Amino acid sequence: MTDRVYNVLFLCTGNSARSILAESILQKDGSGRFRAFSAGSQPKGEVNPLALRTLRGWDYPAEGFRSKGWEEFAAPGAPVMDFVFTVCDSAAGEACPIWPGHPMTAHWGIEDPATVEGTEIDKLRAFNAAFRYMKTRISLFTALPLKSLDDMALGSKLRDIGRSEGTTSPAPDACCIPETPQGVCCPPKAELPAGAPCCGQGAAA
Repeated sequence: MTDRVYNVLFLCTGNSARSILAESILQKDGSGRFRAFSAGSQPKGEVNPLALRTLRGWDYPAEGFRSKGWEEFAAPGAPVMDFVFTVCDSAAGEACPIWPGHPMTAHWGIEDPATVEGTEIDKLRAFNAAFRYMKTRISLFTALPLKSLDDMALGSKLRDIGRSEGTTSPAPDACCIPETPQGVCCPPKAELPAGAPCCGQGAAA
């Protein structure tokens, strides 16, 4: 019997740095068990060259990546995601598309290396730190016994991973749409009907 392969989507605002690093890391470290994807809410349209340089320096895939909008993965015929992780705080606070398949979600925010100013060495140091923080999170994720964890336990572990070294300040208080305990989407509270269940109240987001 062939083991299941899980689809994982990493989200950021620009889809040019952190989410690209994450996609490459999981592509290599999770080969055969996971398929990695990335997208952005406001894609920059090009991948940061320092992200690609960092990946090459660590001997990780650096070819074929592109900066794209997250609506691609909410469209009919798109790969159905099992997991969706936001890796920047701004993307975590935005109203996400409704993902087909009801994926598990979590916030794994780290600082944006692309905002660092200074010399090229300073910028590369920031990208390398982001790479290490993301690799740690992905290593913890790929080590989880996914088949044996129920949704509540898995959601808790995914959130714990997001609190690993290098985490940014807590993400904005995002909620789940009604009757979706696995966190299909993360719209602001103001867009929800009264009494809608929020992430953190038994939801795996």
